Amino acid sequence: MMTVIDWFEIPTTNLDRAAKFYETVLGVRLRHETFGGVPQAVLVGEKGAPGGALIQDARRKPNPEGTIVYLNAGKDLDACIERVTKAGGRVVLPKTDIGEAGFMAIFADIDGNTVGLHVER
Repeated sequence: MMTVIDWFEIPTTNLDRAAKFYETVLGVRLRHETFGGVPQAVLVGEKGAPGGALIQDARRKPNPEGTIVYLNAGKDLDACIERVTKAGGRVVLPKTDIGEAGFMAIFADIDGNTVGLHVER
């Protein structure tokens, strides 16, 4: 089956700061690289799963409005939400039951982007 998302990019004005924030929130390590002259910190998915990156590109600006990307919070959404505020972000929508699909929450990252977290039941 084809995945809905192939790749995503979350803009930042300070790549190192944003990478540290997301590493703290998700409890993962990001891979730093430059692609097409654009510095990135890559969120690597499992083999065959889509991934994405934080990008520091003058043509892209952080924005609290618009598309929301939902990141996999693993098995412990509560811990991720707690780490959001400790890392300097702000919870916009607390943990919310979304029925059979599991639970979600939305936060504003340190650049003001609105990003979602999701866990399955």
